[in-house]
Amino acid sequence: MTTIIDPQRRNFLRTSAGLGALTMAASALPAWAAKAGSVNSPEQLLGLSALELSAAIKAGKVSCVEVMQSYLDQIEKYNPTYNAIVSLRPREELLAEAKQADAELNKGLYRGWMHGFPHAVKDLAATRGIATTMGSPILKNWVPEHDAIFVERLRSAGAIIIGKTNTPEFGLGSQSYNTVFGVTRNAWDSKLCAGGSSGGAAVALAASMVPVADGSDMMGSLRNPAAYNNVIGFRPTQGRVPFGPTSEVWYQQLGYEGPMGRNVRDTAQLLSTMAGFDARVPMSLESDPAQFAGSLDINTRGMKVAWLGDFNGYLPMEDGVLSLCESAFGRFDDIGCSVEAVDMQYPMDELWQTWLTLRHFLIAGIASGLYAKEENRALMKPEALWEIEGGLALSGADVYAASKARTRWYLALNKLFETYDVVALPSAQVFPFDAETHWPKEVAGKSMDTYHRWMEVVIPGTLSGCPVANVPVGFDAKGRPMGIQLIGPAKQDLKVLQIAHAYEQASGLTAKKPTLV
Repeated sequence: MTTIIDPQRRNFLRTSAGLGALTMAASALPAWAAKAGSVNSPEQLLGLSALELSAAIKAGKVSCVEVMQSYLDQIEKYNPTYNAIVSLRPREELLAEAKQADAELNKGLYRGWMHGFPHAVKDLAATRGIATTMGSPILKNWVPEHDAIFVERLRSAGAIIIGKTNTPEFGLGSQSYNTVFGVTRNAWDSKLCAGGSSGGAAVALAASMVPVADGSDMMGSLRNPAAYNNVIGFRPTQGRVPFGPTSEVWYQQLGYEGPMGRNVRDTAQLLSTMAGFDARVPMSLESDPAQFAGSLDINTRGMKVAWLGDFNGYLPMEDGVLSLCESAFGRFDDIGCSVEAVDMQYPMDELWQTWLTLRHFLIAGIASGLYAKEENRALMKPEALWEIEGGLALSGADVYAASKARTRWYLALNKLFETYDVVALPSAQVFPFDAETHWPKEVAGKSMDTYHRWMEVVIPGTLSGCPVANVPVGFDAKGRPMGIQLIGPAKQDLKVLQIAHAYEQASGLTAKKPTLV
């Protein structure tokens, strides 16, 4: 929504150096956003949270041109090492758009909390006029004529789309490499992988190349890279963020978009922009997304966390992952939450087979048209071919049986929520690994029989359709980041974010920043 600011008040705000002016200008934002004060250097600007940056822009403490220059300079300096941003638009075009955003503010026209924000969209989502390759050489020259629904909303809120963030081919896998742009490297150690498939987004965030980021998640793609880069990733309730426009709106219920941020408040604020009903997506949720823009403060005393860990030894874990994740228990104690280890005694092998069937089905449906052409098949990575061919071999009865099994899992998890407020799991089974390794072939001595078996820990959240947040738990002795998933009941996204925020305040981990090279 566009807000008109009185031009005289606008001019006062742009010329006043007092903190009072900043507070006045930030009145439409939560109280914690009005902290920026004077911004005296690019380093200080890049160190602001997204909400603080928003308040500073609105108050005239910093111009949109200065913001764009600072972020583009950061990208120019560090992106050659980390390869997070791809298809970056020309600098002069972006500065011209930032200048226009400043001109609008001077006229009293304020588009929204992202006014003048540089934003890079994950390279799976359609962006009008900007190449959307999906990491595939088949699509390297595709320039959509329309935006994804959430991109429309980001633009309406004032964001300037600067380019895309890197992703694996078709988003398949939790390692962000492809033959179009190469591999994205971890913000904390450039020798290591970034996770995926929102790896470019997570690294761009951690390296202060963007204020906030969008991602998408079918198999942990908002959670795994967030854990690997010490940022927040949030997979909303199914339908919270409309997925589209697309040619199929009924069966696409496994993967969809969500927000990422350097802290939980920024992440929730971005969700308030991305979420909300859209008639083009009939299964999208109608509840007011403004709920996510309010305070996240909540009394967590007496809340209960169910710790599923490695499902009683079912999931192999690299040494140190479980112990590091369990170190978070003390922080939950600090905020008054009790953590209890729970053995669900659920047939997890059945859940894995359910996952394979539904994922095969969906990917084959989406990509079989490309697969039909022999010249395209020659350009697809083996993992993509395996997924599509697995889907083409399925029967309708196979898919229906898998959907029934998914229902059984949802009901079992829902039963757990009668006792516990959230369910917790590690966000990955291994720490970030060598960036040149496509995927781990073995975890804790157990052979991985598929390219994504090492990420099995995320499918309980995906198949539930429930909201899931990744929050950091710290670093191992080698400095490698890790996180845990917090899964909440269906449609209780706000509660999950509130608990994540309380945990974040107790841990202080998101305040840690990487040393970039």
